[in-house]
Amino acid sequence: MPRSTAPASGTPESGTPESGTPAHALSRRTLLRSLGAGGAALAAPALLSACSTASSGGSVSNSGAKAAPWPTYLPRTIVTPDLAPTADGVQAGYLSYPSKLVKAVDRRPGSGKDKIRVITITYGTPPKPVGRNRFWQAVQKALGVEVEFTVVPEADFQAKMATVFAGGDLPDVISLGGGFVLPREAEFVKAKCADLTEFLSGDAVKAYPNLAGIPTYAWQGVGRIAGRIHGIPLERPKTSDALFLDQEAFRRAGFHQGMPKAEFAAMAKRASDSRHWAIGAYSGSAFSYPVHAVWHGTANEWRLGGGKAVDMWGAPEFKEALDFMSGLRRDGSYNPDATSLSDVDMMTQFYNGTIKSMIDGFLAYPTNYQGIKGAFTLDLAQPYAVPGHRPQYQATRGAFGYVVLKQAPKERIEMILRVLDFLAAPFGSEEYELSHYGVEGVHFTRNKNNDPIATELGLVESNTNVPFKYVCDAPQVLYQPGGPELVKRIHDWQRTVVPMLVTNDRWGLQSDLFSRKGASLNQILADGVTAVVAGRKKVSDWDAVYKRWQNEGGSRLADELLKEYEAAH
Repeated sequence: MPRSTAPASGTPESGTPESGTPAHALSRRTLLRSLGAGGAALAAPALLSACSTASSGGSVSNSGAKAAPWPTYLPRTIVTPDLAPTADGVQAGYLSYPSKLVKAVDRRPGSGKDKIRVITITYGTPPKPVGRNRFWQAVQKALGVEVEFTVVPEADFQAKMATVFAGGDLPDVISLGGGFVLPREAEFVKAKCADLTEFLSGDAVKAYPNLAGIPTYAWQGVGRIAGRIHGIPLERPKTSDALFLDQEAFRRAGFHQGMPKAEFAAMAKRASDSRHWAIGAYSGSAFSYPVHAVWHGTANEWRLGGGKAVDMWGAPEFKEALDFMSGLRRDGSYNPDATSLSDVDMMTQFYNGTIKSMIDGFLAYPTNYQGIKGAFTLDLAQPYAVPGHRPQYQATRGAFGYVVLKQAPKERIEMILRVLDFLAAPFGSEEYELSHYGVEGVHFTRNKNNDPIATELGLVESNTNVPFKYVCDAPQVLYQPGGPELVKRIHDWQRTVVPMLVTNDRWGLQSDLFSRKGASLNQILADGVTAVVAGRKKVSDWDAVYKRWQNEGGSRLADELLKEYEAAH
């Protein structure tokens, strides 16, 4: 589900949270349709207590606290990529799957008798029990640890985590991902989860070489709590939501990369008719306004420092973006049911050619490549040019979320960290292949190009349904089975847009107000954008929307974030 609509939600800023799954995995949207309202929670009776907020355990602010050094970054590339990464965020690209894998872990993490309980979000279907699940069994055997999963569907995640935060019998590993605003989250982590500073800060992380391979920006995106390191990030690339497009349809209408925005609007109008539309949106997206706002020159939500807190929504450029999007709607370039369409149906319309482009999380490219089934050439747009503004592109938080551990004796913490280190083994390793694709001949076979292709069993017994990837994961790389040309296009696109990246200075900061009111503040903004772009309000009405947001907490939030930012910098 694209998450560009939550302007300050703490999202990974990369849209589809299942990003990075094998291209042959089932689409998350397909999987979501099969989920019942109750979802799946395996072996979780201890988590079903009544909800309340956790004890704070003291201030979580970094203001006045001594900041622990970030873990030393030691990139771990064990197979030379075909397309080189760059230090500023272009990913390594692989045009084919490595023919010879490397062992990345020199010892089994557990004794064979160890057991841990884990809770994660899921975008899949309830997995078969471990006794009948060969993927789950194989990973457990390699770990030397019995892993008891509680998997929680996205729709139930906030409610379930409120129960977890209030409970006394915590799982050993808690994965906090998916971009949700969880009330009193930092307070819970500080009060009830392990302080990992002594294990991971600075050179201490070298004891876990795959965790040391997680780039610094991911740790910074997760942030410290009261100056200490508590969470291990699930890394995501720096490039955020992308405008995916039908290359042939857009070119026929006159598209070229970096075209002026007026020409882009005219092109979109030419690409649309009574049954086809240039640009897709869905009911939850608020027309993916952060992308257009940043392309028009606003802050990427927050720009902090120098005694000032500048937000996206009060900038004159923001109203320019609203006017531009409203014009696209008046021209008939948006799908007319954008404010009522589900994200599943929007994806279907893109795949079948009803809409010619859509904004989705960057790491949705494997799912989108699979979904179009070769009907057209999948491409990504660079920002259109806005007069008077240098081109800029929205950067991500650098993480899907993070993992915290239940407080435990040092020896047990070290064992669990070895488990996480195993799961963070890089692309091209034996450990990566097992945790992502399963057992060869059982869960996948190889095509003529050596790409791992899921078997029918592998589509069911997978790391989507048994989500080890949300316990810990390797840094992402560009790889698409059967799609080397797509990888080349994406790599070239990243080389253009990565130098344009602007970050959101709020990432990694602590705010009591945002923890309590972030979701409601977000909704004010999203509802206001939808009303303006859909034509129910005028662009001039935005000032009243913004004023309401300020009065209900936005102004106080700015003060809190600025204080926290200056303490952290």
